[in-house]
Amino acid sequence: MAAKPAAPAGGSALDRLSLPGKILVGSIFVVLIGVLYFVFFYAELDAEIESAKQRTTALTGELSRAEESKEAYNRDLAEKTRREQLSLQQKKILPDDPEVPAFLQALQNTATISGAELTSWTPTDEIPQEFYARVPLKLTLKGKFHQIAKFVYTVGQLDRIINIENLSLKNPKLSDGSDMIVQVECLATAFRATKPGEGAAAAKRRPGAAAAPAPATPGGGH
Repeated sequence: MAAKPAAPAGGSALDRLSLPGKILVGSIFVVLIGVLYFVFFYAELDAEIESAKQRTTALTGELSRAEESKEAYNRDLAEKTRREQLSLQQKKILPDDPEVPAFLQALQNTATISGAELTSWTPTDEIPQEFYARVPLKLTLKGKFHQIAKFVYTVGQLDRIINIENLSLKNPKLSDGSDMIVQVECLATAFRATKPGEGAAAAKRRPGAAAAPAPATPGGGH
């Protein structure tokens, strides 16, 4: 038999490995590359994912706080609107100013609706109270009994508080239709709100208010 040729003395260690050894070395080399790829790529990607989660959590918290702020703003806005509407309604009932022209116009409109005739009106001085002032008007009306009654009733249904007082019936006469026509004199009193301190100061100036005692003078006569 012929002898097998001897392996060359030179060459690398890899060349001297058998085929299974070469396969094993190649597998180890692939695994090392995979590990390095995971360490340098997936580890960085995992850090980015964790950072994104933290940002998402922070943004969710900010959104939640923004929603709470929005709800609080809407509640405050609704409360402000409610108070403004309430203030407007209160000013219709008890305005800050006498508003005599509007007061008189309301009476004239009511008389027209009722069928009565408002023949004269005379403004009189305000009567200050502690928290409000009375704004009186002397009125003279003419009409049938039911028209006068309707006028008084309708005045009581107006937004502004108006009292009809001191009614006096005069000169009753029969009309052509046998209805009694009367002349009525009365006092229509509206009200207005006073500013802080205004009512008390005006009340002290009213006639008949008790005068403050004079301070004692040292060394006065016996």
